[in-house]
Amino acid sequence: MRADVDLTAVPKSGRTALRGLLDADARLFEAAAAWHWPGAEGVLPRLSRSANHGVLWFAVAAGIAASRSPRARRAATRGIASLSLASLTINTLGKRSVRRARPVLDPVPTARQLKRQPITTSFPSGHAASAAAFAAGVALESPGWGAVVAPVAFSVAASRVYTGVHFPSDVLAGAALGVGAAYAVRGLVPTRSQVAPPPRPRTEAPALADGAGLVMVANKASGTSDRVRVLREALPGAEILECDPEDVGAELEKAAARARVLGVCGGDGTVNSAAAVALRRGLPLAVLPGGTLNHFAYDLGIEDERKLADAVRAGEAVRVDLGRFRAGDREGIFLNTLSLGVYPDLVREREHWSPRIGSWPAGVLGAYKVLRARRHPLRVELGGQERPLWMLFVGNGVYHRMGLAPGRRADLADGLLDVRVVHGGRRPALRLLGAAAAGPLTRSPAHAAEQVNRLRLTGLAPGTPLAYDGEVTEIGGDVLIEKLPEALTVYRPLS
Repeated sequence: MRADVDLTAVPKSGRTALRGLLDADARLFEAAAAWHWPGAEGVLPRLSRSANHGVLWFAVAAGIAASRSPRARRAATRGIASLSLASLTINTLGKRSVRRARPVLDPVPTARQLKRQPITTSFPSGHAASAAAFAAGVALESPGWGAVVAPVAFSVAASRVYTGVHFPSDVLAGAALGVGAAYAVRGLVPTRSQVAPPPRPRTEAPALADGAGLVMVANKASGTSDRVRVLREALPGAEILECDPEDVGAELEKAAARARVLGVCGGDGTVNSAAAVALRRGLPLAVLPGGTLNHFAYDLGIEDERKLADAVRAGEAVRVDLGRFRAGDREGIFLNTLSLGVYPDLVREREHWSPRIGSWPAGVLGAYKVLRARRHPLRVELGGQERPLWMLFVGNGVYHRMGLAPGRRADLADGLLDVRVVHGGRRPALRLLGAAAAGPLTRSPAHAAEQVNRLRLTGLAPGTPLAYDGEVTEIGGDVLIEKLPEALTVYRPLS
């Protein structure tokens, strides 16, 4: 049986070699058809059908995401994104570029054959591409889940030869394309391991074998019950207090009075409150992400209960910078970001709508309402000159962006403030979107970026909203924003 393919576009010098490869491919197909595959008859055809239109992989992704681990959710998302890119490439370029006929089914036992035969061209295998793309995408984010998915992906790819709908080279080419799609997605949106923060500056912290000495305050409003339960099992000697949002501040103060290590489970605002108490009391901080965004915990490298428990047991910790602002009698610290202009209004809108429609929809709705309603920019004296600004953003540490992913900090002790300015002018929405798309260290008539260790603003109107780590306060007059280098000890696994 010859593996028919149109060779008219191939130069004469290459036709003989290519025809030899195709003939060898056909012989491999016939050998696979003649070979007895123990236990495969009742499994592979069903598995092959289940992968039609990616149904199998969407189900597997849902199962992975149901584990509720942040890494598992990212792995599932990356797997689906890789599969989507592979399918798009196959359907728009692959199938149309090589018009290869499907294998003749005569050598394939009837019990193996699919009830409905595909009608598209044979090269490359779309099922193999989808399987390899999904498995590779998952593995790039989570090697553990990748090891679970890989045998299923291999079986799906093998099923295409077993059922007689593809030649072996179709499957190999499809698998190669799928793996390439997974790496292409990683180029656009890096995995978290690619931007993991460096382990410096390492510092001493208590090693609590069973957690005794750790007092952790968990914000109930952040949906932390499952994480707290797992942490209790991992560190049975730890004291864990679950409280309502309005009681977090008081409970943190009480906990700090008797703790060797202060712990906190919640979102960025809750972690900010704990960091302020830990700084004042001179205590190391153990952070368990429990909010929606968890910027500080994720940039630190803490994603789940296991990582935090490992660090606490081993006494592995680093020192991190804090940002501090002072405005009259107002003073506060920030772990992530501080901003003036449209962003504080966005935070208020988001907090208003999130109890009704959820955090992400509330953020989108808030951005729409703020950008539509805002008519006049903030006026502030910066560098001795009064300037109109739509937004002033200050990051505690430099935010780097790789590909299309949102910016993240690669170093939490770099001694720098990442200052971004969106200048006043017409069409604030376009200016803000342009600044977001351009990334760090850019200059244009609409936006600019600098890296400093201190920033002074003057001439702010009384009652000007200021947002920091998701909280909003009102300030006025002069504002000093500065770095507190390596001010806080925080647990983080170093391996």
